[in-house]
Amino acid sequence: MSVLVVRGAVAVLEDAGRVRTGDVIVVDGAVVDDADTTDAEILDASGCVVTAGLVNAHHHLLQTAFRTLPGTRGIPMREWLPAMAAAYNAAGIDPELTGLAARAGLAEALLSGVTTVADHHLTWPSGADTVGMARAAAAAAADVGARLVSVRGAARDDPQEAASSAQAIVDALVPDRPGGVSADGMLQVAVGPAGVHSDPRETFDLLGEVAHRHGLRRRTQANEVVDVEIALERYGRRPLDLLEDWGWLAADVTLAHLCDVTPDEIGRVAASGTSATHAPGCDVPMGWGVAPVRALRDAGIAVGLGTSGGGSNDAGHLLADARLAMQVSALVGPQLPASEVLSMATSGSADGLGRTELGRLTPGSAADLCLWDVSGVADAGVADPVAGLLWASPGRRPRTVVVGGRVVVDAGRLVRADEGEIVARLFERVTR
Repeated sequence: MSVLVVRGAVAVLEDAGRVRTGDVIVVDGAVVDDADTTDAEILDASGCVVTAGLVNAHHHLLQTAFRTLPGTRGIPMREWLPAMAAAYNAAGIDPELTGLAARAGLAEALLSGVTTVADHHLTWPSGADTVGMARAAAAAAADVGARLVSVRGAARDDPQEAASSAQAIVDALVPDRPGGVSADGMLQVAVGPAGVHSDPRETFDLLGEVAHRHGLRRRTQANEVVDVEIALERYGRRPLDLLEDWGWLAADVTLAHLCDVTPDEIGRVAASGTSATHAPGCDVPMGWGVAPVRALRDAGIAVGLGTSGGGSNDAGHLLADARLAMQVSALVGPQLPASEVLSMATSGSADGLGRTELGRLTPGSAADLCLWDVSGVADAGVADPVAGLLWASPGRRPRTVVVGGRVVVDAGRLVRADEGEIVARLFERVTR
């Protein structure tokens, strides 16, 4: 039996605004109420706020290899999508690049306090080794010590080929696992077309069949600007009308973005039990909209937080995007308090993945946690150190990160991988 005690914190954020002091006790990778700590490993949290590991509910890890590309900033989404597609085609998407990009993105995630990443991978060239690509991303997560939700997405893929690939990925990565979650909880498989702007009903139907067969979560993107425009042009209807008809408003579905939604649509999403993911670090700087998070939450919709990918955000720093979410919320309704946004970045995101053991530090939860040093000058004068995690020190990094009871970041450095080597290998691949 392994016992870890996190001791001496300024504050411990347990769940949804519940703050306490005292120890966090971990036994065999799970948080417990109490245990014999005689021979425990002690993790000194002096001067720190302890939170659950952040959960990035919407990322595109491949885009880590395609950041700040010329001609991809401040342009309409109709122009951005083909610009990114051209870059992917020129680079050649294969298992090697998929793994290297995922390794860099996941290392960045851990170093910024994110312990679980949902990777909505949308680029699967026809005829490619898609199982090899999924394996490469999973191996990258295992290498650095992060949890990964591997989403077999689709973006104009042949529907039959996408479904066959999704089934093969389940068989290869999580065979016979309930909900597509590995026995150790470190890997999860889900499915999700890019959106109605990209994929026909057949793709939604066939990927949905794979999901229902294995109890997988379903995910898609909805109601960004281009999504609404193309749905109206192609079908004469709005995206959520289509998703409702196609069976993709349901309790096992999470919708990313939701920038342009009406009160009626919000009510229908809430009634269906569908959850949502806010991605302000993508949508705001690109001018694609701001999701009305206050209205979504007030309707009873579970809302998580994601960064989206490096092609639009350029950073995978979820805490920085949580700060942005808090700040821009006042543009579309009452301002969200820091406590709510922190819960979105932890338990809210985890719940949308069907992983209620993540994103909180209550007994029985997985021992994924971060120690955030609040003793420096950036936090001087801060009255509420938990709220200060967002209001003060933009871009702060955790001192220590633990995943499943194991330290994976110590003194701000990766424990299981070399950051310089990760960077060098990705640059070598993308500059060939």
